[in-house]
Parts: sequence; C-alpha cells; structure tokens
Amino acid sequence: MQKIRRGDLVEVVAGVDRGKQGRVLALDLGSSRVRVEKVRVQKRHLKPGRAGAQEGGIVEDEGYVALSNVMLVNPSDNKPSRVRVEERDGERIRIFARGGDVVPDPVGN
Repeated sequence: MQKIRRGDLVEVVAGVDRGKQGRVLALDLGSSRVRVEKVRVQKRHLKPGRAGAQEGGIVEDEGYVALSNVMLVNPSDNKPSRVRVEERDGERIRIFARGGDVVPDPVGN
C-alpha cells in the first residue's frame, strides 16, 4: 500500500520549496517522484499550434519533487507527520505516526 496517494495534502520538507503545502497531482512510482500543486512551477515557451497551447506563449506547469522530500499533513494540527500502515479488521489502513489518527481518504478520488 502506498503511503502517499493522488489527492493527499502534503508539505514539502526539504529543498527550495520547503514549507509549501499542496495537493498531490501525480505520482511516478518508478522514479519515486511526486507532483504537487503550486510547487516547483516551471515555465515552458510554446510556439502557436503546439499541444497544450493553440495560441502559443508561456505555459506554467508543476515539476516533480522527490517522494522523500514530502510528508503528509495531519488535518488535526496542520503539521506534517510520518505515516505507517496497519491492519485493522482485516483491512490495511494508513495511520499518522504522530497522534495515531487515521489518514482521511484523498480528495478527488
């Protein structure tokens, strides 16, 4: 079971964007990277007619961040926390290591 899923609220704990919070947009499990909204925003210059921008111009898009540099945010105190996986009633669930609360299901799934 993945500890971080698409739609989870995470906080960047290392790097240039440290301290920023946002929702997970995409996961790349092959290279252990995650895409977070409004974190590591990159600009691309596109010519007219290219995919994504019919009129061309400057397009801003989020880049990928290493999975080890983000932590789930506990909604009870709005602070990042480690996550562990436990089995309760024959079902595997995610638990915040600090506090022991159950991780809520991601928004948008």
